[in-house]
Amino acid sequence: MSSMFGKPRASSERLPQSPLPECNVAILGCRGAGKSALTVKFLTKRFISEYDPNLEDTYTSEELVDQQPVLLKVMDTADQDGPGNCERYLCWASAFLVVYSIDDRRSFEGCQRYLEVLALHARGCQRRCPVLLLGNKLDMDQYRQVPSAEGMSLASRFGCLFHEVSACQDFAGVQHVFHEAVRAVRCQAEWNPPARPLLITEERPCPPVAAALALPTHHGLATCTFNTLSTVNYKEMPSVAQAKLVTVKSSRAQSKRKAPTLTLLKGFKIF
Repeated sequence: MSSMFGKPRASSERLPQSPLPECNVAILGCRGAGKSALTVKFLTKRFISEYDPNLEDTYTSEELVDQQPVLLKVMDTADQDGPGNCERYLCWASAFLVVYSIDDRRSFEGCQRYLEVLALHARGCQRRCPVLLLGNKLDMDQYRQVPSAEGMSLASRFGCLFHEVSACQDFAGVQHVFHEAVRAVRCQAEWNPPARPLLITEERPCPPVAAALALPTHHGLATCTFNTLSTVNYKEMPSVAQAKLVTVKSSRAQSKRKAPTLTLLKGFKIF
């Protein structure tokens, strides 16, 4: 039984749970950058050094980011030599992690091509997805070939966030990067809310008419009957092939002056 003032009900029935908001993250980068190691580290807190470079899969995890639950889906991509068949993740992802290895300059140069593809995609579509540039293998700092300042400069040039982590050692840092992607998606959604469809109606009083209007057959058009307009009228322009003679009374037609006739389509008049 329920009580007043919003107190919880004493009932054994469970209310249906609403679906969790989803966030799709695609991990991009050249082979050997550590994309799969980062994915497994985030999902299992474990580090595995060897993976099948041709294996691509999507994983799902329920996360709590800033005390708000989210269903995080991670696509671990497996491009062979740079961006290829990009549509599979460009149209799917809500955010992108572009990964390179700090001890491999070639992987850093390769990730620039991914950033260029993402920037080109952002200019061609209406939605902008957050991008995070990620320098992996921070535990190999003694063999570093890409300075942090160079990574930050590249991220600044493409307007994306920048982080350096180690999939081998630091789970907290890896988790922070994935959660930052979720925060960026939420922030982007607040700045660009989905547009609502526009519905245009016309409201005008219509006097009751006893008889309906019947249109005779003319030039091969079938005879049809139109009832009088209701209080709220939704107009739809017929196609040329289906155009019939239709009369619509406007407020000007009720005045003493005769309203002009406007021909919109062949056989379609408003007066």
